[in-house]
Order: sequence, then C-alpha cells, then structure tokens
Amino acid sequence: MPDGAAEPKKGRKFDQVLEGARQVFMSDGFEGASVDDIARAAGVSKATLYSYFPDKRFLFMQVAKIACQRQADHAIETIDITAPARQVLRSIASEMVEFITSEFGTRVFRICVGESERFPELAREFYACGPMLIRERMTDFFRLAIERGELQINDVALAADQFHELCKADLFSRMVFCMSGTFTRAEKDRTIDGAVEMFIARYGVKP
Repeated sequence: MPDGAAEPKKGRKFDQVLEGARQVFMSDGFEGASVDDIARAAGVSKATLYSYFPDKRFLFMQVAKIACQRQADHAIETIDITAPARQVLRSIASEMVEFITSEFGTRVFRICVGESERFPELAREFYACGPMLIRERMTDFFRLAIERGELQINDVALAADQFHELCKADLFSRMVFCMSGTFTRAEKDRTIDGAVEMFIARYGVKP
C-alpha cells in the first residue's frame, strides 16, 4: 500500500466497488482475484476502481476492515451494556462466534494467514481492524462492569484476549483444519455458554 494511502478516496461508486471486490475475494481468494474480475463484478471500469484503491492489497484490507467495523457497530447498537454482566457477555460471545464461523470470517482469516509471509502488513492490518477492535470494545465493557461491582479484573486487556479465545474453543480449530464448514446452533451455543460460564467463574464477583 502506498505511503499516505491509509484511507481510500470516497465517491459515488465506492460502495459498488467494495461489494464487487467482496464477491470476488470470497469466491476466488486473494491470489486468484484479478482486478479485471473485480471491476467486472462491480460494474465499473478499471480506471474507476484504481481511482479509489491504488492496489489489490489495499482494496482487500478495506473490504475486511469495513466488515469488522460493521460487526463492531452492530454489536454496539444491539447489545445493552447496562444489562447484567452475564447477559452482556453472552451477547458479545454470540456476536463473536457468528463472525468466526461465518463464510466471510472464515475466508478472510484464511486469506490473511495464507498471504502473511508475502504481505505481512496484510495480516498486521487485519489484526488491527479485527481482533484489536474487538479487544478495545471488550475492555471498555469490562471497565464498566468493574465499576458496577460485577467483575473483578486486574488486567482487562488480558481478560479480553482470554474471552476471545474461549469463544473460539473447538469451533475455530475445526474450521481452520477444514474439519467442519458449518456448525449447528447447538454447537455454537455449547461454545458460547462454556465461554461465559468459565469467564464468570474466574472474574465474576461472588454475591
């Protein structure tokens, strides 16, 4: 990504280009996706595409970044952080599990890992706009729950990482090693409930 291109130029066909890119990246992967195919899927010229995004890596990162931001925004809009901690944790865990096991979440993760050696900045930027964003949102809630006397946590950043890992238990490894492509509601709930119960057992304030 060229220096100084941290944010793309917005315009009338910006969303159109992003949607076309999302479709092609999800079907063909990062390496298999061509600019010609993306422009065709988006219904724009290559010149229009390049006017927004200087290269394919930058375009992919914007697709991933916006999806992660939308997930975080959706969680903020739908989760009532004034509810009891156990209820909030379950809502957060549900959001995380749904994203982790979604087709988009799975494919983006595999693309970033697959390209991490050739394009280490791709993996670093995905980490910043994905896991790090989730971590920040969770630490904000933890501090609020601590103030309310519901949780007792000394290291909120570590606790956020731990909860994130708990929400990946069983499901993530099966996804990574292609043992399962889809998961039942019961399988997801098993991981969600287990994550919440273990976290509360460690950090919950006893009545």
